[in-house]
Amino acid sequence: MHRRWILSALAILLSLVLASCANAPTQQSQTKVSANTEAPNSNSQQSAKRVVTLSSLSTDIIYQLDKSKLVGITGSTLFNNDSRFQNIPRVSEGQSPPNLEKIVALKPDLVIGAEGFSNQAIQRLQQLGIANFLTQVKNWESLEELTKKLAQLIGADPQPLLNRYQTFLPDKSTQSLSTLVLVSRQPILAPNKNSWAGDVLTKFQAKNLAAELQGNSPIGGYVTLSAEKVLEANPEVIIVVNPPQGGSETAVLASFKKEAFWQKLQATQNNRVYTFDYYGLVNPGSIDAIEKACQQLKKNLLAVEST
Repeated sequence: MHRRWILSALAILLSLVLASCANAPTQQSQTKVSANTEAPNSNSQQSAKRVVTLSSLSTDIIYQLDKSKLVGITGSTLFNNDSRFQNIPRVSEGQSPPNLEKIVALKPDLVIGAEGFSNQAIQRLQQLGIANFLTQVKNWESLEELTKKLAQLIGADPQPLLNRYQTFLPDKSTQSLSTLVLVSRQPILAPNKNSWAGDVLTKFQAKNLAAELQGNSPIGGYVTLSAEKVLEANPEVIIVVNPPQGGSETAVLASFKKEAFWQKLQATQNNRVYTFDYYGLVNPGSIDAIEKACQQLKKNLLAVEST
């Protein structure tokens, strides 16, 4: 059992590293186009007609904007059982690098990658003269900006999707409840304000106890906490994140329950501990994953407010 949790923690750390590469804070809050190849845009009255996506989020956004433009996608567990994507060719699987031969064979006029993860493939595609676009999504505003930019590149209307995003958010203010999100046990990791999870908590007016913390964690937007620090914080609400490769909700909670501090926290004593999927809260993943995470936050935080 101990070895299993070490492996789970390592998997979470690897996924967070990849997510932090794609969501790492930069001096610009906007998404950006690769410098070496100009992507088609509406200003030149030319829009992309054959798009390959190298991240699950950009895949979902393009599909929602205009599915006829999507000719190749990255493999993702989020889409394994999704009938919408069954007949679209995969150019990568899991954490393996994109297959350049497959991409070129699809004759795309635009390839969309993730900053920090797809850079090497994008650089090669630039050399081949294929237009490309690198994305960064580190907060809600950058999600909206990405949607607008992708809509511009393919000649689509972003407003229906932007309107849908707004339905994910609460329509009334919630109390400022002290909240701690725990994404792994060994080490104990929590998102600060410079992460997607931290920004989503802000949208729900939850008081993220790790928001202002900084540490030596190699993962941008996350801090390592000691058991003493968690006990000192003593949150009203705890959100435990299931590992990205999946896992039993009971097993995840059972792992934390082994900690001596666990039963001393007011969140556990008041039965205010909730489990969330990795995709949606820690890594945006897809539009549906974001919506599900927001629905859970509405249910859990608003339910706490009413008690």
